[in-house]
Amino acid sequence: MIQPTKLMRGLILAFAFLGVAPLAGANLPVVGVQAVAAQEQLVSSVLFEGNRRFSDAQLQAMVDVATTGIYTPQRANADAESIRQAYVRDGFNGVSVSPRVEAAEAGRVRVTFVVNEGDRAGIAAINFTGNNSISAGNLKGAIRTKESGILSWLFRDDSYDEQKLAIDRELIRLYYSNRGFPDVQVTSVAEFDASRNAYFINFTVNEGERYSFGNVGIETSIPGLNADVLRSAIQTSQGSNYSISNLQDSVQDMAFEATAQGYAFADVRPRLERDIANRTFNVTYLVDEGARIYVERINVTGNEKTRDFVVRRELGFAEGDPFNRSMVNRAREEIMDLGFFSAVDISTQPGSAPDQVVINIALTEQSTGEYGATVGYSTSDGVLGELSLTERNFLGRGQYLRAAIGASENGQTFDFSFTEPHFMGLDIATGVDVYHRIVNETTRNFYGYQATGGQLRVGVPLTSSLSVTGFGGLERKVIDDTDTFDDDDNDATPEVPDPRASAFVDDGDEVWKYFVGYTLTYNGVDDRRNPTSGLLATFTQQYVGWDFNLLKTEARARYYMPLIEDSGIIASVRGQAGVIHALGDDGVHPLEAFYPGSQLVRGFQSRGMGPRLLTSGEPVGTTMYAGISAEIEFPVPVLPETYGLSGAVWADAGWIGDAADSFGLPIDPASENEPLRTSVGASIIWDSPFGPLRGDFAHVLSESDTDRTQVFQLTMQNSL
Repeated sequence: MIQPTKLMRGLILAFAFLGVAPLAGANLPVVGVQAVAAQEQLVSSVLFEGNRRFSDAQLQAMVDVATTGIYTPQRANADAESIRQAYVRDGFNGVSVSPRVEAAEAGRVRVTFVVNEGDRAGIAAINFTGNNSISAGNLKGAIRTKESGILSWLFRDDSYDEQKLAIDRELIRLYYSNRGFPDVQVTSVAEFDASRNAYFINFTVNEGERYSFGNVGIETSIPGLNADVLRSAIQTSQGSNYSISNLQDSVQDMAFEATAQGYAFADVRPRLERDIANRTFNVTYLVDEGARIYVERINVTGNEKTRDFVVRRELGFAEGDPFNRSMVNRAREEIMDLGFFSAVDISTQPGSAPDQVVINIALTEQSTGEYGATVGYSTSDGVLGELSLTERNFLGRGQYLRAAIGASENGQTFDFSFTEPHFMGLDIATGVDVYHRIVNETTRNFYGYQATGGQLRVGVPLTSSLSVTGFGGLERKVIDDTDTFDDDDNDATPEVPDPRASAFVDDGDEVWKYFVGYTLTYNGVDDRRNPTSGLLATFTQQYVGWDFNLLKTEARARYYMPLIEDSGIIASVRGQAGVIHALGDDGVHPLEAFYPGSQLVRGFQSRGMGPRLLTSGEPVGTTMYAGISAEIEFPVPVLPETYGLSGAVWADAGWIGDAADSFGLPIDPASENEPLRTSVGASIIWDSPFGPLRGDFAHVLSESDTDRTQVFQLTMQNSL
């Protein structure tokens, strides 16, 4: 691969030499060569001054003086220009670089490149003309170049680069092509404003007519192939907007289904017929027997850290298997989805025979380790912090490892997690989680505890959208519940009885439990991180034994749909429910009961709703709950997309069922006089570098008399 920096360096150096030594035939070729040779000196060291954007090591790789160890004025000037060009590509248009030469020992020289970076040029504004059907905000989100904002110093995505601008034009074209505009044309112009040291970028869009899919059919010449099974893989439904991505995905998925039926050489091609009058494309998928070509060899390069088998197990085929281009394209997506590589390039070349092909996979690795030190605030836990170490490609084997230590005003947490995504090379994920949690006894709760436990996990995909995870674990919990407390901070006076001592546990109680269960997960959303359409659902059952004898069942689901097409306005409906069955003669102990709060209905504190004891007000918990929420999320129109801010309005409703076992103590009727809790509110959502955060402002509409409410809460954004 040609490096632009080295190419520019070579051209500049060549012109510099031509200026000193004329071409052959100009009467002075020997003198010119001698003049250059006389100026060559050995280099003792290469130094850099004034560089902040690039490290010394990065600049060392750009200069030939450091590589060859030989100095000439021409070579030094060429290296200075190489450094300058690197700065310009990163937005430093006013940069200047000059070499300084000093005598060193033994007749050598010390070369210092003095860099005056100047101010970095940004992107003042990105404007669009002709985008009548798609908003500028959506188009800004589709391109790589971003406007300068408060976080530009962190992401450094607001620099002008002509190559990146060419990619942006193609991204805009693809964005339109996936939304019904097959004939879109995009041009761009960049203007530099020296007074602001920033660029104004203008995209001009010629949308063309909007098309949708018409009749969709399948024609196959392969005897025995079940076309009805292939039809379920088609994503180009009649009446939907024309989308080149849906066409490509349909071809890949149909080829995969044909392979699953035993037709590995099946070749799927879409035939499109344009109906200009109705602005539709009629699509016929032609499924025929392709050429019988086999994979002779698979070469994997660029994976300096990642083991070969981690890449190969994502392919779905191996040496000697039939070659299917759709399967190759699918394999590229699977490798990219690992998150280990910034680029995956798959190419083919003829093999040793006409029916053989060699597949070359060129990879560019990216960092998979993260060291985190975060400080935040939670309305339930106060100020909190966490130190964490995460490695998504542990030892290059594709394994996931995370260790974290957290602390808050209410306690501390210690967590360790390890996942092997392909146990013994199979499509089975196994893992282990170990934790130790300390919850302090405070004025907010009736008791504290120390819990130590762990679990084993085994996950198996059932279909492309449905998976099941089995789990089993053990936990030991020691209760901290002092009966007295120092009410005057005076050691000389005796402590007084604690009115908030728990009625259900005693100080020093040791509670053991084991649990075993499963979770079914259906993931039908288009994007797990930022879903805009589809259904996400989970169903969990677990048996809790040892000191308990319970069966817990919980279900959660959320459905997303775009409210206004291409506007960024997304509507969603979320439902959740849970029930606990006591399998023995004893009831449901409050330690294992549900304690609904803001996760069910926003506007309520943690453990802020549900049955309470009449005497002390201690929460008892419930054995049943159900809730439903409706939300509309929308972009904030006055803010740049790069800020990652969006807004939402919502309404919640939750029902609380029977109380857990109260040990014969009376339940406060005022805590159950309103079984249905409701609230409405608005939220600000920030897609921060540490994860999506949301602040919810709530107004409670209905509550029980003893419920505890809150106007604002700050939490992490969760789909379920």
